Amino acid sequence: MKKILALLLVVTPILAFAQVGMGTLVVDESAQLEIFSEDQGILLPRLTNADRNALVNPAYGLLIYNSDTNTWEHNRGTAAAPVWNTINTESASTSYVSQSAKFSNTDTSTNVNNATAIDLPVFGTEEWNDNSSLFVVSSNSLQVTEAGRFKININVSLLSNSSSSRKAPEIYITVNDVQVGSYASSSYIRRNSGHEEGSLHLNEVLNLNANDMVKVQIVRAANGNTAVLRSAGSTNLYIEKVN
Repeated sequence: MKKILALLLVVTPILAFAQVGMGTLVVDESAQLEIFSEDQGILLPRLTNADRNALVNPAYGLLIYNSDTNTWEHNRGTAAAPVWNTINTESASTSYVSQSAKFSNTDTSTNVNNATAIDLPVFGTEEWNDNSSLFVVSSNSLQVTEAGRFKININVSLLSNSSSSRKAPEIYITVNDVQVGSYASSSYIRRNSGHEEGSLHLNEVLNLNANDMVKVQIVRAANGNTAVLRSAGSTNLYIEKVN
């Protein structure tokens, strides 16, 4: 009863300014709510992933503590289509949501229309890398050093460099040398009436574990003639941490 009475005494709504003070009679003019304590904190709702996903029309900006992942999350989507964004990570983490990196090719001579798949030579130039501890390039592979959900966009520009017609490379992503996700197979080059070029485009969102190795494989889908990357910078890979 004493605690309830004390709380009633210190909760002072100032209706003219729509402000509330808890533990203080003077509310900062910039605050809708000010809470003062020297020996207690604020405890907000703790939800599991299942609890969070069961919320009906969660408001934009709604804040929860995810007890499955031990992280704060807020809804940066809409009530109808919520997107739960982690706003803090464990102290050992160096990565943040929206950190990204982009790489492009310098190689324009390697035959990328081989019967056996090869690693796409896309890591010639680092366009940017927001976190070089998170995204680590080694030869033609990319290591992601912390677990999370990552968006990957790949654009490949192709050029025929042989007199023979018909070539059709395709690409796919591997994680630890295992194919994942979809294929891109729309680059049929007829080499007739000026048809010398083609392109491949692939977008994926992958759940990756710490230290997973990501590669883009390119392989002949039909006909055994030579194709190369069209020009320096015309082929690129973009990766972004989204959760």
